[in-house]
Amino acid sequence: MKIRSLLLGSVALAGLSTAGYAADLGVVTSLDVCDELGLSGLTISSDDNCLVITGKVTFEYDWGDYDPGRVYGAFQWRPAKNTYTVLDPATALDSNKGDVDAWLSFVGTADSDFGPAKAVIKLISENATGTVDQTVGIDEAWVGIGDTTMLMAGYKSSIFNKGDDTPLNYLGLFNSSSVNTGVGFAADNPANDPVPGSGVRLAGTGGDVIQIVSNLGNGIQVGGGIEQLAGLGGNLTAVGVVSYAGDGVTAHWSAAVGNGGWRTHAGFTGAWDPIKVVAAISADNTGYWNALGSVSATFDMFTLAASGEALNGGEWGVGGSAGAKVTDGVTINLGGRFFHGIVGGPYNVWQTEASISAAVTESITLTGAIGATSSTKGPATPLVLYGTGGVAWAPGGGFTSSASVTVNTLGGYKAVFKAAKDIK
Repeated sequence: MKIRSLLLGSVALAGLSTAGYAADLGVVTSLDVCDELGLSGLTISSDDNCLVITGKVTFEYDWGDYDPGRVYGAFQWRPAKNTYTVLDPATALDSNKGDVDAWLSFVGTADSDFGPAKAVIKLISENATGTVDQTVGIDEAWVGIGDTTMLMAGYKSSIFNKGDDTPLNYLGLFNSSSVNTGVGFAADNPANDPVPGSGVRLAGTGGDVIQIVSNLGNGIQVGGGIEQLAGLGGNLTAVGVVSYAGDGVTAHWSAAVGNGGWRTHAGFTGAWDPIKVVAAISADNTGYWNALGSVSATFDMFTLAASGEALNGGEWGVGGSAGAKVTDGVTINLGGRFFHGIVGGPYNVWQTEASISAAVTESITLTGAIGATSSTKGPATPLVLYGTGGVAWAPGGGFTSSASVTVNTLGGYKAVFKAAKDIK
């Protein structure tokens, strides 16, 4: 007999008892399959399945005469987004553009003899080019079953863990920022050659997969699977991961082998009041490796942090910061970072910045920052001073918005408006 039937039967019997007992019980008068499965949020239920719907819509509009993307600290005109060539503003294209991104996830779950059985479909639309193209694609489509041990199969993200590698200092680190924060690999798209035509492959992850993840207890979880089943040349990748979470510590080790290559990522985060420590390293078969370490200490209203990173070939960087929580709503940060690069010729880059954030109401926060940066990469970028001011509004209901303006001594300016809403 289903648990729901037993519970509803108990409720019915309680309703036949005396009025005094009914008043004291305060029982729930109805339960559905979502309650039985412990699922909440935006749900739709049938007799056997609970459908949970989540999503998000984000909008961004940029207006100005340079692209806000900074490579190793140097402001660039839009045509030189990923180079160090500063073009004449009179001939440079502006970067006025709108960007609408959206995703919608449907997770249908039902009970089974082996634990919850689920089907996941995630739709995504990314209009990053600022064109009218609003094509919707499938980002995930997979099925899974299990509780402490879960089997998953279909089109989904990898179980390869790349966390526990975020530097703790304000501003972060230069190379860390360039690989989407943390430690990275020789290529952003591991399913392809790092350099077209090089013949060097990396172990591809995600895509069509078969995965098993098991919670062994005491904070230990292990996972394994085969991924990139529809990869190049029919090659597939074996992926394994071991992770731990508990007692203020999270840590993991991930490995992937296949497609003619391999990659590994390990990270550790530990927090023991007032100290927090992060350490991570990544490597792959191209000879590339990237290591990062960071530590912070919080004393009453002050937080001090220092970080360092290193890469193969002799590249390295450091960063540090000091922050103060002046009041419950006002925070001040002062930070700096430096990077010594080798690729493209030896060069040095540095940046320093001071910022303030003030919550003027429960929903409105004002921010401001001034800074300086310089680079000897390629055509050397002279000392650039910049200033930023912004306001963020979070009135509730999952809605957030912000507006900011940045100007610099290269004569560049940039205004950015953002708005987003969660569905959950």
